[in-house]
Amino acid sequence: MSFLNLLEKYAELAIKTAVNIQPGQSLWINAPIHTPEFVRMITEHAYKVGAKLVHIEWQDEISTQIKYHLAPDEAFEEYPLWRAQAVQQFAENGGAFLFIESSNPELLKGVDPQRVAANSKAAGTALAKWREYMSANKMTWSIIGVPSTGWAKLVFPELDEDAAVQALWEAIFKASRVDQDHPVQAWQEHNATLHDKRAYLNSKQYKKLHYRAPGTDLTVELPANHIWSGGTAVNEAKNLFNPNVPTEEVFTSPHREGTHGVVRSSKPLSYQGNLIENFSLTFEDGKVIDFEAEKGYESLKAMLGMDEAARYLGEAALVPHHSPISESNLIFFNTLYDENASNHLALGSAFPTCLEGGLSMSREELDQAGLNHSIIHVDFMIGSAEMDIDGITQDGQIEPVFRNGNWAF
Repeated sequence: MSFLNLLEKYAELAIKTAVNIQPGQSLWINAPIHTPEFVRMITEHAYKVGAKLVHIEWQDEISTQIKYHLAPDEAFEEYPLWRAQAVQQFAENGGAFLFIESSNPELLKGVDPQRVAANSKAAGTALAKWREYMSANKMTWSIIGVPSTGWAKLVFPELDEDAAVQALWEAIFKASRVDQDHPVQAWQEHNATLHDKRAYLNSKQYKKLHYRAPGTDLTVELPANHIWSGGTAVNEAKNLFNPNVPTEEVFTSPHREGTHGVVRSSKPLSYQGNLIENFSLTFEDGKVIDFEAEKGYESLKAMLGMDEAARYLGEAALVPHHSPISESNLIFFNTLYDENASNHLALGSAFPTCLEGGLSMSREELDQAGLNHSIIHVDFMIGSAEMDIDGITQDGQIEPVFRNGNWAF
């Protein structure tokens, strides 16, 4: 199958599966400027299924890099309110958002982490309401990936630029099931498998999960009436969509104050244009009380200091080691892909959708139920073929959930 045919299938998958555009619905695309042909394909498929309007917001990472090196400090301490109002209004009017991820994981290497942190804090504050809509699935949203030269060379350093980009395209097509004869149907079948796993876990209602691996001995408490999600999500209009393409996870939100022990990362974390590698976090009563990192320590420190809640967990996700991305033996240096090759946790905000009745609860009620609330939500990978996870029942029984990195049921 030719590259253009695969690209066309990917664009169709983005519209029919990722955001599942409905007749009369508008679409906001956040896209890198180096992939106009692909974005035009997506736009065409969107209008073919009945989209009312497709709005494209182009991103140029080189301009972003220039800004971080040359702009004054105050440029990172404020966020354009007109844009925050625009995305919020777009969401409130039922619009969908498609984010095309393509950034160089080391784009901001060498930039003062305080600049990055200031920009993230300003954006997080200004976009708080819109991000609440996202975490509650009140709107349709999805993230997909396309290669950039900087990203591809990091994944395939032994190849020249053109060959590295082509190799990353092939890896993305495979991870997203675009290389199969009927990708949309393949995703329907895959989503059904994820739904089976989450149904089993929801029936168990474990009180705690106990993670064990080299460098990791961690207990994560789950709130009463928690819900495991995975595969498709449902928006406020009751339409299905896939928030991430690819996805291999089932996930829930832990109790804010119930995490104890130490956990060690198993893959690099690309955060705000910098890599954080070989790091560990020590938790007590849910809070990170100590941390180490062989690379990116200052970036990790800045992330944990974004707000008080940034040191607490908002997500626990289970991903088998025997999954397409993991078995590719690639490190993507990109959370969208690496988190779907590995069990992972997330610091920051929890999901109201992961608690029974959570969508109708006030902020105070969610806090009382044990869900964390922060301006960040950052996934980091902890799984490997050496990880075992036990589920601890309400009456203290211990049951295997993962053995040697894979499902034990």
